[in-house]
Amino acid sequence: MPCPPSPDPLGWVTLRVLGPTDGARADGTPLALHGARHRALLGRLVAARGRALPVAELSAALWGEEAPPRAVGAIRTFVGDLRHALEPDRRPREPARVLTTVGDGYALLLPDDAVDSRRLERATDEAAGRAPREVERSLAAAIALWRGTPYPEAGDAPWAVEERARLTGLRDVAIERCATALLALGRPHEAVPTLRELVGRHPLRERASLLLARALDGSGQSAEALEVLGTARGELVAVGLDPSRELDDLQTSILRHERPREDSDAFSRATEASTRITDAHSRLRLESTVALLRTLAVSGGTGLAEARSQRSEIVDAVDRLGDPALAARIIGGFDVPSIWPRSDDEHASAAVAAAALRALDELDPDGTTARARLLAVVAVELRGSRTRTGRASADEAVRLARGLGNPELLCFALSAAVVQLCDRPGLSAERDRVATEIVDLARRHDLPTFHLHGLLVRMQSATAHGDLAEAASLASAVDTLADRHERPLARVFTLWNEAARAAARHDPSAETRYRAAAETLDGAGMPGVAEGLLALALVGVRADDAPLDDLHAGAYDPWLAPLRHARR
Repeated sequence: MPCPPSPDPLGWVTLRVLGPTDGARADGTPLALHGARHRALLGRLVAARGRALPVAELSAALWGEEAPPRAVGAIRTFVGDLRHALEPDRRPREPARVLTTVGDGYALLLPDDAVDSRRLERATDEAAGRAPREVERSLAAAIALWRGTPYPEAGDAPWAVEERARLTGLRDVAIERCATALLALGRPHEAVPTLRELVGRHPLRERASLLLARALDGSGQSAEALEVLGTARGELVAVGLDPSRELDDLQTSILRHERPREDSDAFSRATEASTRITDAHSRLRLESTVALLRTLAVSGGTGLAEARSQRSEIVDAVDRLGDPALAARIIGGFDVPSIWPRSDDEHASAAVAAAALRALDELDPDGTTARARLLAVVAVELRGSRTRTGRASADEAVRLARGLGNPELLCFALSAAVVQLCDRPGLSAERDRVATEIVDLARRHDLPTFHLHGLLVRMQSATAHGDLAEAASLASAVDTLADRHERPLARVFTLWNEAARAAARHDPSAETRYRAAAETLDGAGMPGVAEGLLALALVGVRADDAPLDDLHAGAYDPWLAPLRHARR
């Protein structure tokens, strides 16, 4: 299982085992590792992934069945040397935090990001289901970590042979997945070198040969592509295997100079067809538009602002139709959670909340699902208001959703409850409790938007509690998930959190980080977040007697007024 994140991420080291075993401190200083035995011992502990290894197992890993009489003493000496290399600033008698003693053995505790082999493994595993651009970016970086044979200092030790085979297999899969992404991005020539090397090592690996042939054909080298396929066919037949139908089809396609139809315009074709076929004011058009706006809201760029503007028009249109059931589906269908306790447009939010309340009044009493959705919408739209309606609506939405067995609806109701838990200080633990439930539900039921929402709330709560290591770990999880599901707006909040953590550490770069984070809000469609936030943040990084007259915090200005007055 993965190792726990460091309680002090800035103090940890990075280790490299995808080639000669070495490492470096956070500032780039190489670790003072001694001979091959030290490196082999360190490699064995890395391969254990945080599991404690008894001294006897470590002895067998280093010497096999020919351990010297004083092997145990030698291992303890090696451990002492490694501890000094890993934690040179550790005081005498202070417990080791990286290479720890567990019973009669030792465990190496490092976050996964600190070890190159784990970064390769994670990038390869997470490539499935991600957008081609993100797959190519993450896998290209992971493949570049490879410097040669892993764990060379361990020789032919069984554990090292097994790990080398596993890591080499991972790299091969990463090369294939990265090549697939490059083909999808229209950059086939970039995939050729690594695929050629892979096919050279594994001539019977048909998938690699197919990818290489596609890459060559896409690069204008059709003759060489056919040669690759012919060689692959011969290798397979020689060992009694039949080539796949895919190989036959690709060979025929290249010979006929056929190209696969691009599907990048499928979305445009579908929306154009919908526009032609459905009436502009039809119920079907209204409902399908809400689904589109829900996607648009999390797409980044100007998507959120566009979705908010068009949603207001849709709500006005359905409100005029006088169909409570349709109104409930349309208004409640925009189940996009909010991470900020201020509305981006108070007038528009109030109008949506009013329309939702009217629909609730007219809704059939048996419409429990629709009622829960509308109540959640009311709670979200009335966040930051001084009325009790928002909190009461959130509580009732959660109560109803729990009885319906609909995890997505429950996540939406819980997300509405979160933004209603911001009316006074001291509620971060309660928000974290609710967000933990959201994360659990979303993970089990594959709901990435709510999964991200829950992680972001938990990140904010951890920061509020001063648990910076947990906040950093959650921010990393957010970035990974956001990349996988193309949710760029999430990165805005992790950058702000990164700056807040720097400020909490009194890092001199905190103000620069805050200003860089503020730039990400330009054009992000979140004025409720952007207005005054930078000024409010900069108060915390300025000297206690520094003037504040140049800071204008918008809606937060009443909080600054007493401080501004006191520092004049």
